[in-house]
Amino acid sequence: FHARARVRHVSGDWRWLDSTGVPRLTDGGEYLGHVGISPDVTALVSAEQALKEADRRKDVFLATLAHELRNPLAPVRNAAALLRSPQLDAARLQQVRQIVERQVAHMSWLLDDLLDVARITQGKLVLKRERGALAALVDAAVEAARPAIERKRHVLTVRLPDREVWLDVDPVRFAQIVTNLLTNAAKYTDPGGRIVLSAESRRGVLTLAVRDSGVGLAPEALARIFSMFSQVEDAVNRSEGGLGIGLALVRGLVELHGGRIHARSDGPGRGSEFVVSLPAALEGPAPTVRDPAERARAAGGRVLVVDDNQDAAATLALLLELAGYDVRTAHSGRLALAEGAAFRPDAILLDIGMPGMNGYEVAARVRDEPWGKATALVALTGWGQAEDKQRARAAGFDHHLTKPVDPDALGALLAGALQARAAR
Repeated sequence: FHARARVRHVSGDWRWLDSTGVPRLTDGGEYLGHVGISPDVTALVSAEQALKEADRRKDVFLATLAHELRNPLAPVRNAAALLRSPQLDAARLQQVRQIVERQVAHMSWLLDDLLDVARITQGKLVLKRERGALAALVDAAVEAARPAIERKRHVLTVRLPDREVWLDVDPVRFAQIVTNLLTNAAKYTDPGGRIVLSAESRRGVLTLAVRDSGVGLAPEALARIFSMFSQVEDAVNRSEGGLGIGLALVRGLVELHGGRIHARSDGPGRGSEFVVSLPAALEGPAPTVRDPAERARAAGGRVLVVDDNQDAAATLALLLELAGYDVRTAHSGRLALAEGAAFRPDAILLDIGMPGMNGYEVAARVRDEPWGKATALVALTGWGQAEDKQRARAAGFDHHLTKPVDPDALGALLAGALQARAAR
């Protein structure tokens, strides 16, 4: 026989045994009993159950990912249809533009979260630390989360220390931590709820807490809320359910900063609180504030846009032309080299994944040309891992941007690159 059974150990713990036995018989066929073995397989059973649960959550995640990506695609497709209408007036055109911007930003946010979690898991995400004031950092995070809060008509209260607290953090990643916690609170709180963001500094440690009046957490949920693909059970019934990776990402970013995070709740329907502890510096120099005027673009720059996706190249070229640049496009590596030799661009925005000659090869060839040695080369690509950026630098790129790119961020980078080139 073979049987797996759950048995109680003399210590009182419940264990799993995997028993195998064979009968013992006399020469005459009389049954004497069984002989066998019953090894303790509790660890094996636990591992199997964990794998099954991980596989189940993976399947749920993939279904959720498809759902979350389809959601923003629907209004984008509708917007494309509306743009074909000759009856579209200026006011509606502005409304359509805002819809597309919002939905593209939402898709970018989803993809950025996926990539960030992968980088943290692989140990490839590097923080860019700066000394920053807590109040300014929190203001930036609150502004990013404000649309989600206002959409549900929540009341947000922010309580910060009376005196300024200085942090040695990556400002972008710190804002990501706080923004994710606030949007998580907004998501799991019914309309008209309350959210409190508070912070205090004691003995060189900043404690930041986000408390909500939302759905709360059961004790078993507290144990797994920071795991990948984990969501509160009713997330599927909420239109902004997300991918279930936000809190896993927050934990990873907090730990990269040398901090800790934990959750607490009085139970379902009684709200929840997420508490982050980070090293804090009570004194420090004022952060350097960059005047937006310093990022003004260089007038009259020539820009070559290279992308085998003709729609991507055409729309980016239009944006740059409206900003005052002289722009040309090319849709392959060989055409880019020919166009570059004739056009002599000040900057090239170059896609990486192109058939025939990829962006790395084009960049290396450009750097070999007399006209291309001082050209500002910007990689504009869907490949955004650390090794992709290293390979881009090795090929001769000055900058690396991951698609889809914020037009304002691209404009600021391009202006700075052209100004630096002009100053040589």
